[in-house]
Amino acid sequence: MSRTAFVTIAGRTNAGKSSLLNAIVGEKIASVSNKPQTTRTRITGIRNIDDVQLVLFDTPGLHKPVNKLSEHMLNTVKESVSDIDAVIFMMDCTRKINPQEMDLLRSLNVSHMPVILVLNKIDLLKSMDDLAPVIADMTSQINFQAVVPVSVTENNGVDIVISEIVKLAEESVHYFPDDMITDQPEKVLAAEMIREKLLELLNDEVPHGIAVGVEEMKERDDKDILDISAVIYCERESHKGIVIGKGGAMLKKASTAARIELEDFFQIKVNLKCWVKVKEDWRNREGIIRSFGLSEM
Repeated sequence: MSRTAFVTIAGRTNAGKSSLLNAIVGEKIASVSNKPQTTRTRITGIRNIDDVQLVLFDTPGLHKPVNKLSEHMLNTVKESVSDIDAVIFMMDCTRKINPQEMDLLRSLNVSHMPVILVLNKIDLLKSMDDLAPVIADMTSQINFQAVVPVSVTENNGVDIVISEIVKLAEESVHYFPDDMITDQPEKVLAAEMIREKLLELLNDEVPHGIAVGVEEMKERDDKDILDISAVIYCERESHKGIVIGKGGAMLKKASTAARIELEDFFQIKVNLKCWVKVKEDWRNREGIIRSFGLSEM
């Protein structure tokens, strides 16, 4: 009989949740950036190991809500930690746990949800001995299924995380085809790749007000070329100028970086065209949030 495990990856922003999802799946399906709140909605990753299918949900980072969008993001986290088999709680081992993180862990313990504590960024520690007090403090307060120190960027410990998830798999049919790695539509994947490049290149005040919509994505009949047309939305006219850059330099740089990644992912030559438009204060406008597919499930 085949087995499945449905697991949510939760934790604060910048803990490495999306990087862990990508590492487990073996493909980059979630945007990764050192900017907080990179992930805005739930992303599903799928990994098949022999007769076991792992279905993992990457969620927005825990943070203090400051607008309608961030409220939706936190609601997504709440929805994603119910009706599943386990939670991977991702924690930056170089930072102290905050009250919001502890509240979530306590609520998971109360509901008897199996929780795997993944302590990420061990490569940043001066000594592995620094981990002992962190583990002692956490395990004295919360009952964990397992505690796994990792460095996702160095692929250190990811195999142990996978083995701990496999232990929790239960007899079940596989809900996704064995060659499927995500349920994200191709347009969404493309939009997120473009947004990631903008996050990497732009100043801190701009990225959170950016959304990307792919309006057209079509392979040509006569050539092996994938045409993608995308619109980058920002909240202010001043931000539009920053995104475009002097003489269009910033937009060209981001588009070129995104095109290279798109070609690598889709394994086809890509013709990417991007435009920039302004939607004032869109993160507080419910209709626009829904149109971008960013409202809670």
